[in-house]
Amino acid sequence: MWPSAGSDHAVGVWFPDLPGCSSGGDDIDKALRNAPEALEIYAESFEEDGKALPRPRTLSEMKSDPAIADDLKSYIVALIELPARAE
Repeated sequence: MWPSAGSDHAVGVWFPDLPGCSSGGDDIDKALRNAPEALEIYAESFEEDGKALPRPRTLSEMKSDPAIADDLKSYIVALIELPARAE
């Protein structure tokens, strides 16, 4: 998660293993409440396309990825679970 540079102090949520999946909120609590919905919508679109979500990397794996390692030093890391869906 990262704070925006704007004056409203919004907080963004980024899923590094899921390109294009993001969320946010007016503060950290709202951003964390909104994140599962963004993840669920992303997962549903993958499912509709007949694809499976990639296995989430561990924090150690992400820290060793030069494309995101520096970002992880500056941002808050939170684990967001995919909400259970009714069959």
